[in-house]
Amino acid sequence: MWLLVAREPRQDAPRWRGRKWLAAFDAVIWPMVGILLIHTALVPLGIVGPVAIAVALGMSGVRLHRAIWVNHRYWFTIWRWGRVALILILLGAVLKWL
Repeated sequence: MWLLVAREPRQDAPRWRGRKWLAAFDAVIWPMVGILLIHTALVPLGIVGPVAIAVALGMSGVRLHRAIWVNHRYWFTIWRWGRVALILILLGAVLKWL
């Protein structure tokens, strides 16, 4: 038996002055951080590295389009992954302190 659950669509993001350009910056910077991590990898990645970089560049283009032209549907990545990164940094600091 299959059970399908339809979720309600997410509400539009609130509009405020400067949101479009900050969203464009957010849309480009996160894939670039991924590219930087791939580029500075200490182990040889073979074909996976260039393919991952190409995928990140494609994602950057799609995210940039959404951030500029469909801004009401763009949600900032920093709110999602920034919290995770901050928690991991704080956890590492606490473990180092102990």
